[in-house]
Amino acid sequence: MISDSLQALFEGLRRFPDVEAENLQAWDVTDKLLLETAFGLPSVQDPSTAPVLAIIGDRYGALTLGALEQLQQNATAFGGVHVHQDLSTGIHALENNAAAAGLGGWRQLPLGEELLAGAGVVILQLPKTLAELEETAEAVARWARPDVRLVAGGRVKHMSTGMNAVLERYFDRVQPQLARQKSRLILAESPIPPQGAAKYPVLEYIQELDLTVAARGAVFAGTRLDIGTRFLLSFLPQMAAVDHAVDLGCGTGILAAMYARSNPGAHVTATDQSAAAVESALATALANGLDTRITGLQDDALSSMADGSADLVLLNPPFHVGNAVHAGAGLKMIEAAGRVLRPGGQLWTVFNSHLGYLPTLQRTVGPTSVAGRNTKFTVALSVRAER
Repeated sequence: MISDSLQALFEGLRRFPDVEAENLQAWDVTDKLLLETAFGLPSVQDPSTAPVLAIIGDRYGALTLGALEQLQQNATAFGGVHVHQDLSTGIHALENNAAAAGLGGWRQLPLGEELLAGAGVVILQLPKTLAELEETAEAVARWARPDVRLVAGGRVKHMSTGMNAVLERYFDRVQPQLARQKSRLILAESPIPPQGAAKYPVLEYIQELDLTVAARGAVFAGTRLDIGTRFLLSFLPQMAAVDHAVDLGCGTGILAAMYARSNPGAHVTATDQSAAAVESALATALANGLDTRITGLQDDALSSMADGSADLVLLNPPFHVGNAVHAGAGLKMIEAAGRVLRPGGQLWTVFNSHLGYLPTLQRTVGPTSVAGRNTKFTVALSVRAER
């Protein structure tokens, strides 16, 4: 069973530097159930053969810090803690929460062999998409120990039977558990090692753009062209030709690639808080011969870019924070774009019209006009005011 101190640890967690609001919290019941189950599995008696504990999808540190707190009581349960978080906000939130709690001792690693080599138990917060789950399951089956046990979980309202089907492709034994407090776990054992090369990133040619798009499993929309990006691209001929453009929230890098191809003198920074997105954008650039002109940057809302360092920013902001509908992420990105643009620089934004971003664009960037509007989206052009 988990320790009595775990609740106090969870209550002290923050989401910062991610968006914080009353309806957004840094943990949920699933985190507790995952830890309780993982640490309730039979332990290894010989410390010299203690397996690695791999944690995937820990959003703000609840799983990692909860595991480290448990290991203080039973240091021989695992031989090390490896962590993979796709989002830079999650990585920094874990670091901040660890400092506040006085805990440490994990390794942050990319999804792959180094993360999963020697892993005997994998704790997984189930992702939003089946593609991301498949990439994760394939990696666990390929790289973890043959006796690995996967303990996956999520909120029931966000789960589907398709998740069971994905896991059954990579594990001989998949056991969905009964729901508890609106969360459900799935246990999987006996991995089926994949044959051949890894499936991800997948590549697909989009005929209407004459562009090959690459996508890791965790990237929004996969290799598809989402309708907001399509609408923003219709204004590409009106965008200024500049030296340095930024695709903010780049996803698979479609905007970066299309702008770079249309403006041969430009260098484009494709940036996203998601490592999978940045990797996808770079793979898209490579697939289209644009890799010398597009640079990838994993970053939280341009936090590492200098003020006034960009001439143009392209932005198709999200309107969700995790699984919650919330405009905070988009507002944060708009403010970041205003900061990094030089005076006179352009911000082109596409957004769901009901979100009403126009006052924020006017206030934080500068003079803003509506370049176009259809039944769902607005495209706005903002010009950075003099500082």
